[in-house]
Amino acid sequence: MANDAFAGDYDRRISRTELEHRAAKGAAALNAAGIVADTPVAVIMRNDLAQIEVMRAAAHAGAVIVALNWHGAAEEVAAICEDAGARHVIVHRDLIGALDPALEGRQVIGVTPGPALCDAYGISADAAQAGDAPEWAALVDAAEPAPGREMMRPLLRYTSGSTGRPKGVRRNRTGPRKDFTNLLLQVADEMMGLHPGARFFTAAPVYHSAPSTLTSAALVSPGVSTLLAPRFEPEDFLATIDREGITHVYLVPTMMSRMLKLPEEVKARYDLSSVEFAVSTGSPWPHDLKRAMIDWWGPVFWESYGATEIGFMTMASSADALERPGTAGRMQMGGTLMILDPEGNELPPGEVGEIHARMDVFGGFDYSNDPESRASAEKHGHFSVGDLGWVDEDGYLFITDRKKDMIISGGANIFPAEIEAVLMRAPFIRDVAVFGAPHPEFGEQVVAAIEPAAGWTPEEAQVMAFLEGKLARMKQPRIIDFHDRLPREDTGKVFKPRLRAPYWEKAGRKI
Repeated sequence: MANDAFAGDYDRRISRTELEHRAAKGAAALNAAGIVADTPVAVIMRNDLAQIEVMRAAAHAGAVIVALNWHGAAEEVAAICEDAGARHVIVHRDLIGALDPALEGRQVIGVTPGPALCDAYGISADAAQAGDAPEWAALVDAAEPAPGREMMRPLLRYTSGSTGRPKGVRRNRTGPRKDFTNLLLQVADEMMGLHPGARFFTAAPVYHSAPSTLTSAALVSPGVSTLLAPRFEPEDFLATIDREGITHVYLVPTMMSRMLKLPEEVKARYDLSSVEFAVSTGSPWPHDLKRAMIDWWGPVFWESYGATEIGFMTMASSADALERPGTAGRMQMGGTLMILDPEGNELPPGEVGEIHARMDVFGGFDYSNDPESRASAEKHGHFSVGDLGWVDEDGYLFITDRKKDMIISGGANIFPAEIEAVLMRAPFIRDVAVFGAPHPEFGEQVVAAIEPAAGWTPEEAQVMAFLEGKLARMKQPRIIDFHDRLPREDTGKVFKPRLRAPYWEKAGRKI
């Protein structure tokens, strides 16, 4: 029932009423620390209930959350805090030591990670209580609720920096002030189908753009419960859906692939019939993977194509995926789409070009430290984040690949996402990333970085045998590297620059 709605993690949960009461107290604690409307505050946390409290307290105070990847090194964190003007940092205590150089001169509020978080990440009891910074929970407990409430501001998000230093994406602050809550309610209604009694669940890191927005949408929706897992574990994810009667899920393709590789008897152990809506964003979702998940869970899956700068753009239902294999769907909430050639001319349906989109509902944006990039990526009032694709006659978008990831070998365009999708079907491969390396004759050659599945002794010959008949020879990797673990976030994003760098350092060129 709606009045049973809660917010929680694997350690504790509180009612939605209590969450909002603590958010008002948290807003007062933020105010006392000098964090008021439009003050940027860096948040460096993993998934837990305290993170939800911080998000809602900042919303009440009108503060601007600068959500940082907790994997970031001190130098990276310091650079982002400086760029954002964040003089205040809220951080899990076990991270303080490694980030100490970045925290110097800033006002720090510590958050003690709970038992589930400590267990998931191997955090010792000493590390969980490290540092002498004021404790978030104690500050909230001691505060009286803030007497007033500011309008909610959007987060200040930073791009990954894979092509240079991270750029802060700031929603335009010109014109009348708008309450970001209203946009989140629209996302909850039009994109997620949230309703009183719904239960939203994710194990994706909430510092990331998509899970943060969807979690925030659940938190502002009347009567909706929100549950966070500390990190993704395949069987645990299924068990939680079964145990909690989860109705709405956010997950990414790498999570799906890992669940599909569970033994059949494990998959059959859990009742997933409560799920009404499961959405994925962020990384390519191969058609074979979609079909397998739909066969298993039913037609509850949706894919959304989006970008930090633009917002959620398209949605594709399970029916769309089966009728039009490979589609990312059609534009949503009044957005418009253009496929342009390098000269800026619009291409007809069926022709591949650079994807440009406009989503007025999310508002305009600028980059905090790179206005030239913002200007150069806009054409005809539409913005590109460097993805390639095409649309069919009915306006359904098909994404080919990242422009910067495309491999050009012997004059032919090769798209890593296509090769990755095939390799991920191999039962002996747990994870894979494909990229280009220099070749003296063809310009570039295909490299596959492979993380073996448990129990498999890596054999290059077995990989090539699997690809036979599935990919043209020009697309098959010339080099196969085996890794104990690929540098990939739980969001699905792989740090390809780290994998590419050793190959290109001695080539004297970057493309």
